[in-house]
Amino acid sequence: MTDQPVEVPILEPPFQVGIVLIVDDNSINRFMLSKRVSMMGHAVETATNGREALQMVRDKKFDLVLLDIEMPELNGDAVLEAMKADRNLRGIPVIMVSGQDEIESVVSCIEKGAEDFLIKPFNPVIFNARVGACMEKKRLYDQQLSYIKQIEEEEKRADGLLRAIFPKEIVQELKETHMIQTRRHANVAVMFADIVGFTAHCDTHEPEEVVKHLQTLVEIWEDIALAHGVEKIKTIGDAFMATAGLLQPVDNPVLNCIRCGLAMISEIQKSPSGWNVRIGIHSGPVVAGVLGRRQYLYDLWGDTVNTASRIESNGTAGSVNMSQKAYDQVSHCAEAESLGLIAVKGKGEMEIFRFIGFQ
Repeated sequence: MTDQPVEVPILEPPFQVGIVLIVDDNSINRFMLSKRVSMMGHAVETATNGREALQMVRDKKFDLVLLDIEMPELNGDAVLEAMKADRNLRGIPVIMVSGQDEIESVVSCIEKGAEDFLIKPFNPVIFNARVGACMEKKRLYDQQLSYIKQIEEEEKRADGLLRAIFPKEIVQELKETHMIQTRRHANVAVMFADIVGFTAHCDTHEPEEVVKHLQTLVEIWEDIALAHGVEKIKTIGDAFMATAGLLQPVDNPVLNCIRCGLAMISEIQKSPSGWNVRIGIHSGPVVAGVLGRRQYLYDLWGDTVNTASRIESNGTAGSVNMSQKAYDQVSHCAEAESLGLIAVKGKGEMEIFRFIGFQ
């Protein structure tokens, strides 16, 4: 009975087809390997030596490299080492192609990171299985990188959201400890800025127009605060609350707030809305932290906060107004006039000072 040649079926791969680089200095080997890989449904490119192969994998994305060991200029062992040393190339699986007398070299290449090996002449079934397995591994590797990239992008978005809600120091604390510790801080300057006549303005203007002007103004004020070492805490309607010396030490927190307030007044006077603003500053201890688990923000509590709010509401429009305690911290470099003793709700009579200028 005459032996009939056995047809080896090329099964439809369970993985996505890719691009295979075949590296061999022997043209017959390149032809046979290319034909077999093409029959599996993959695209094929070839290189005749190791140096050419390295340049190709750096210039183009490949899913698998079939790498001959013995080649001129740069052998397969050296190509493999260079690929595994390159963070952009080390994820490409490499199958070493060798003759029967190169087993020791194959073992060395496996130890250096090659995925598998093929001995010439090739068994078609084994060839298909090993190429298929490596291609599937590359698909899973690429999928893993895609997932990692998605996770990193989500982390960046989450980090951006946290930084929009909390000061950067609080974001760092939250990342490191998974919580925000409530703390008492001494000698903090608290500043309130409130738009004068805002409610009456809203009654005579469309809400969309009002919010548009307010959004633009608050964004400008946020930039001004950042430039003057002042930390925005929150907005309450048309009021803007900020601090200096809370999370970052400054030489004179009140002085920072005065300079910030003056710049804020200057900007609002340029606004097409025609608004004016009243600034109030007080200095003292505060407690800072976060309350609740939903829709929370970093906030301040204490008599210093309440007093700063009262200074603002009882001060003069278009001016930076200060308590006696706040003025004492800048009297060496600033001039202010007393507005006299004013009856302040919940505080009794208080002397409020209006900033005039720097000495």
